[in-house]
Amino acid sequence: MLKIVNIIKEIGLPFAYDHFAEGESPNPPFICYLTPGSDNFAADGKVYHKINIIHLELYTDCKDLSVEQKVEAVLDKHGIFYDKLETWIESEKLYEVLYSFEMEV
Repeated sequence: MLKIVNIIKEIGLPFAYDHFAEGESPNPPFICYLTPGSDNFAADGKVYHKINIIHLELYTDCKDLSVEQKVEAVLDKHGIFYDKLETWIESEKLYEVLYSFEMEV
């Protein structure tokens, strides 16, 4: 987990695991990240190689390509292959850009 925290620190935006506490959310842009599962490799009936699935969620109040490029530059620098999805969250009036990738534990 320390590895992903250090990578996110390089991006230079406020971040929290899963969510910010009620009333403590910073102004956008900011990042939330979580590990919703794993994709471990098995050998001889045991976990041989542990791999976490990581969701890195970038929140902005308007479409901001420069911030996305900043996130992607850091992920690229670390050789992280990611998939990217975007959605508008009407109730929050925020865009969410979701970067999904796997990382060794």
